[in-house]
Amino acid sequence: MLQYLTGPLGLSEAQRDTWYLHWVNAGFAALEALLADSPHTGVYCHGDQVSLADVVLIPQVYNAVRFKCDMRPYPTIARINAACLALPAFADAVPEKQPDAE
Repeated sequence: MLQYLTGPLGLSEAQRDTWYLHWVNAGFAALEALLADSPHTGVYCHGDQVSLADVVLIPQVYNAVRFKCDMRPYPTIARINAACLALPAFADAVPEKQPDAE
């Protein structure tokens, strides 16, 4: 998707990053409100056991941070991200730990 923005659509990298951060912030704002207000949020997105919600959230946070998204407005998401990354399965799955990492 990001390659499409700078390729066929002809956006500059700065325009691409602005577009990307706009949508990340919109999504994270909605998710932060949901997680912060839910009595079901625990250590992880839904309770105190890892669920599919955590599995799909962590890569999104990784990419958001890679594109310099300010995570301060999203303390619940940041807390869940840290809790997940403290687990070996998540820590070992980060891109820089993969065999083909450059």
